[in-house]
Amino acid sequence: MERRTFLQKGSLAGAALISSSLALRAGNNQGSYADKPFNLNYAIHEGMFANNAGKDFTDQIKFAHDQGFRSIEDNGMMSRTPQEQERIGKTLDTLGMRMGVFVITSDSWHWKTSLTTGKTEWTEKMIRDCKEAVEVAKRCRAKWATVVPGNFERSLPADMQTANVIDALRKGADILEAGGLVMVLEPLSDNPDLFLRHSTQTYMICKAVKNPSCKILFDMYHMQRNEGNIIDNIDRCWDEIGYLQIGDNPGRNEPTTGEMNYHNIFRHIYSKGYKGILGMEHGNAQKGKEGEIALIKAYRESDAFL
Repeated sequence: MERRTFLQKGSLAGAALISSSLALRAGNNQGSYADKPFNLNYAIHEGMFANNAGKDFTDQIKFAHDQGFRSIEDNGMMSRTPQEQERIGKTLDTLGMRMGVFVITSDSWHWKTSLTTGKTEWTEKMIRDCKEAVEVAKRCRAKWATVVPGNFERSLPADMQTANVIDALRKGADILEAGGLVMVLEPLSDNPDLFLRHSTQTYMICKAVKNPSCKILFDMYHMQRNEGNIIDNIDRCWDEIGYLQIGDNPGRNEPTTGEMNYHNIFRHIYSKGYKGILGMEHGNAQKGKEGEIALIKAYRESDAFL
């Protein structure tokens, strides 16, 4: 047998063995990875393991813990009932897991022209949402919450829009700091109308807000689309990064499904001593139970950098 053929068959056999092992664990919960967490702290979201664990989010959390994951995040936490927020928080306490980000918003104001305008109505709305977010965080054990300033105000110069955003964020950060919560500003790539788009732009705003409760959410999927140069830009902005999120590009699915070398990125983040959470802000490349198992396998492979 030629060496290349032998190696290819060996690799396929190894992948099949890992997949069948994960499938067995997913099916009967025996011999799990519960005592073998990942080197970094990856956070699942609702629905990611619904086919293997069922529709209930707390069951999905327990399944994720059994596979070695140690955190969750939930963008829509503020829309849940207080009872559901508390139930999720207690589940995390029982399992020794952490809560990642939720989005600070009472509606979809962060997708509108908002904080850039400097209008009192938008600043007051953010202040109300920040006060509510502090109470939500207590129930679900959160320490970080996502903030997006909204869209450009095309009638104002860019520098004035930036000043308006900084002024509003200072007011929100004061409330969050008193409540033990950190806002993480997320530059996005979803559409060209969004004001916050680059890591260095967000870095400058955090420096201007000058509050430990205002940091950067560095979503590597969005930053790959907007600016690339992921490792260098993480290094440039490191002292203002409070939270990281994951998603391969193109496709916004798990690592190994696109062009990004997450094995190297994860190794670099680990080497910097990062002890925070990396949110799995992406979909599953494949459907069904098999797709969920493939996702777990992709994280095990990408996390195997030691």
